[in-house]
Amino acid sequence: WICHVFATDGHGAAGKGQTHGKSKQPASPRKAPAQSSGGQAGQSHPVWGDTFNPTIGQPSAKWQALGLGNTSDSVKKLPVGSSTGLHVTSSKRSLQGSTIRVTSTIDNTASDSSSDDDEEDEQQDVRQDAGRELPADYWAIVKLIKYLKGGNQAATIIALCCLRTHDLSQEACQLALRDNGGLELLINLLETDDLKCKIGALLILREITKNTQIRRLIADLGGLTPMVPILRSKNRQLRSLAAETIANVAQFQRARRTIRRQGGIKWLVALLEVASGTVPKEEEELEVVRAGALALWSCSKSRRNKVMIRSAGAIPKLARLLKTDNESLLIPVVGTLQECASDPDHRVLIRKEGMIEDLVRHLSSENPELQKHSASAIFKCAEEEATRHLVRQYDGLKPLVKLLQELKNKQLLAAATGAIWKCTLSPENVKALRELKAVELLVGLLTGQPEEVLVNVAGALSECAKEANNRVTLRKSGGIPPLIGLLTGTNQPLLINVTHAVGACALDAENMVIIDKQDGVRLLWSLLKSPNPQVVSSAAWAICPCIEKAKDAGELVRSFVGGLELIVGLLKSEDQEVLASVCAAIANIALDEENLAVITDHGVVPLLARLTVTIHDPLRKHLAEAIARCCAWGNNRESFGTHFAVAPIVYYLGSPDPLVHRATSRALNQLSRRAENCITMHQEGVVKVRIASALRSRSYCEGFGGHDS
Repeated sequence: WICHVFATDGHGAAGKGQTHGKSKQPASPRKAPAQSSGGQAGQSHPVWGDTFNPTIGQPSAKWQALGLGNTSDSVKKLPVGSSTGLHVTSSKRSLQGSTIRVTSTIDNTASDSSSDDDEEDEQQDVRQDAGRELPADYWAIVKLIKYLKGGNQAATIIALCCLRTHDLSQEACQLALRDNGGLELLINLLETDDLKCKIGALLILREITKNTQIRRLIADLGGLTPMVPILRSKNRQLRSLAAETIANVAQFQRARRTIRRQGGIKWLVALLEVASGTVPKEEEELEVVRAGALALWSCSKSRRNKVMIRSAGAIPKLARLLKTDNESLLIPVVGTLQECASDPDHRVLIRKEGMIEDLVRHLSSENPELQKHSASAIFKCAEEEATRHLVRQYDGLKPLVKLLQELKNKQLLAAATGAIWKCTLSPENVKALRELKAVELLVGLLTGQPEEVLVNVAGALSECAKEANNRVTLRKSGGIPPLIGLLTGTNQPLLINVTHAVGACALDAENMVIIDKQDGVRLLWSLLKSPNPQVVSSAAWAICPCIEKAKDAGELVRSFVGGLELIVGLLKSEDQEVLASVCAAIANIALDEENLAVITDHGVVPLLARLTVTIHDPLRKHLAEAIARCCAWGNNRESFGTHFAVAPIVYYLGSPDPLVHRATSRALNQLSRRAENCITMHQEGVVKVRIASALRSRSYCEGFGGHDS
């Protein structure tokens, strides 16, 4: 539309009507500007380029009576002066940094409004009568939008400058732009050839797209389509503003998909290119790089965008930028990395580019946000053992432990505890953390913290508790009671980590006494009813050491009404991890003769026999152990043969895992005490092939000689 206006006359008059407005009457030729300062209403103005009517968009008499319709207030920021001939001087900072000084003569005497204006006034009055109290800024912006619709080039630029004088973060200002076609106009300006119009429109869009509803409307109106090509502009300010606006809009999935399909990812990655070495030195260059990193940060929340970011070669560029000390640039760079680090391929590239050392260095920054994103990136990258080794090598555990004292910043605390949790997956890191007194600090975080922090703390303690010295420290620090208390929650990841921690603590007899007093075993058993297979399996694994270390395990298990029937019923599960953990628990339960009799009555033999066809080695190991111990009661050996469990077990000896060989030898030894089972074993070649090959394994022989088999 603006090109059409420029093609007609110097003042923006369109001989064939405006293409952007929706007037019912064709536009009339513009009148010559008045010679005097006190012209009549309806005269053309030499700067605004359209008939200026101060009554347009004014509130109704009802609202004026309430003090909301003050004409001078509603147009104060245009600005408008007294009721007689007004001399306006508006000095604003231009879009290019120079100064625009506008002097105009405006008459604000009453005049007749066009039919469009009357209709719009009626719509505004309807909104007001509906109960909205709209401030003066709303009506001032409504008037400025009219000049954007029908003004010439100079009027458009001045209107954009005047729009920026308003607080666009206010809801009323955003409402005025949304309800009166302002968003469409700003988007249309992005397709003009005028640099100042583009910059002015982007400056406004950058501010208003911080609002969730506005950014969705921008995407619905196709606003991203003209923004993406601007990323290729030669003007640095244009590229920077477009990237920042895209960063605001790309907060939801549909917008990120649009940017990807428009080819915006590769152009955003191109903005990270620095001409003057590894770190941008010029202020304008720094702003372009920072804006590009911000946009990539928003876009990287999509899985497909992460793939495109990696393919566009962003990781090496981010690695160079990571070495700067400019925090305003580092925050979006590290933020992008921590989003991309959820992808395994990105984690490998981050490690190979040597970024772990820089991430560790930024943990000691004085900026909490930079610390948070650095810790979060380490949290995700530490899934790999090589990365965990690098964190320890670059002395990253010490600043992470120090961050555990930041109790007020919950997000930073969650990132730090998450990084420590993943680092504890390496035994060497557990030893280093013990020396840094990390266990005591982690125990102190078991109470009064959000679940996001508790999940990480419980995970870290579960790994630390695998070491005997840490189990003692955990008990002396009073960590077992709060852990037991967390078993009553509903957060699934938290329950999984807490059950692992309780199970690890139960390996110590003194800890088991505390767990029993706190009713921890009953709470673990109740979790077997959870619909989440991971919670069930972790609870069953935790029950195993509890039964082993309890003083009167048989009586303890029988005290749970329906507990044995519940755990036998879990053998019908389809989840391999649940089956393996339940078989391990049954193997411990069967050590008590009375409990073995009860689970036999509940049909444990046919359920175990049904599982013998599995090829899952962890399940094979615990299944064979459970079968070996269940053979000690009544006719169970015969029942296993009847249910065709003997032949499949023979083939367990072909597993490469010596622990499977060990458990299988015990099961075959028990089953061989019945003649029919021996015949079945011989027919399956157990003597000629399987036993001979297994005996050649030294580890197998050691296990073979250490038990009743």
